Amino acid sequence: MDWKNLSTRVLDGEKITEADALAILESPDDELLEVLQGAYRIRKKHFGNSVSLHLLRNVKSGKCPEDCSFCSQSTSAINDVERYDFQTVEDIVNGAQAAVDRKAKRYCVVSSTRAPAPKELETICEAAIQIKQKHPNLEICSSLGLLTEEKAVRLKESGVDRFNHNLETSENYFPEVVTTHDFTERVDTAKIVKKVGLDLCSGGLFGMGESLQDRVDLAFALDGLDVDSVPLNFLDPRPGTAFEGKPNPLSPNDCLRGLAMFRYLMPSVEVRIAGGRETTLRHLQPLALYPANSMFTAGYLTTGGQDFETDKRMIEDAGFEIEEV
Repeated sequence: MDWKNLSTRVLDGEKITEADALAILESPDDELLEVLQGAYRIRKKHFGNSVSLHLLRNVKSGKCPEDCSFCSQSTSAINDVERYDFQTVEDIVNGAQAAVDRKAKRYCVVSSTRAPAPKELETICEAAIQIKQKHPNLEICSSLGLLTEEKAVRLKESGVDRFNHNLETSENYFPEVVTTHDFTERVDTAKIVKKVGLDLCSGGLFGMGESLQDRVDLAFALDGLDVDSVPLNFLDPRPGTAFEGKPNPLSPNDCLRGLAMFRYLMPSVEVRIAGGRETTLRHLQPLALYPANSMFTAGYLTTGGQDFETDKRMIEDAGFEIEEV
């Protein structure tokens, strides 16, 4: 494959095919730098050399009734993950300052749940109103499980900018990962998010045993939903989950090819390096910035990650800059 030619076709407005996407994932290691260079050409056109940072806050930990095999917050997971009920408006508002201090573009408020209870939704909405008053330039993303249109409208009216709801994997492989809800329910929530005018953040998790075709199918499903942002996670098997001890088939190069595939397919969409990057990309983390223009910093929901100062240094050393907010 002529990767420069493929990137030129994308820059000229041509859509890559499923065969092209699969070829990216199957590309040999000795062509990886060419694949990344092509992805970078596309990234540079739409995002320059800027990297947007996002800070997560887990506002309700554990106690989730769903059985997602990768998640340490499921009630089916047996571990010592901290479990607590929904935080207060004050807690959530105060947490926004940590995002501002770390130059984050977006504050991501996440709850472990199937769907938000009315009181939980109102807590998020009131917090969003107060955050916008204190930090008008800080964007707010919420991740609260399955949504109805009424709840989505309420979030938008309160000042929430974006809603996250990952598809996780292909429709074909989804039953191997989750049994308490189905793929269609996730797609329905994604469609509601777009319908009411919220930005849609939706991505997936690589390394759960899915095939390369499953990864391509996930990417094209997300593209069909007109997503605004794609967070790509890499499996870091957590203690007590169904995937504990599962061999992780991902090499650092596999992760880079996955990120590149999303960039070729979705030239102007925000592609984010998400959970598991430290353990799977290892020393190749800086190369992920060639296809990706966004990343979480200072940890995840139940696991620590690279701290902000280390991330900042990595970004600058690689010749990129943190996006000004």
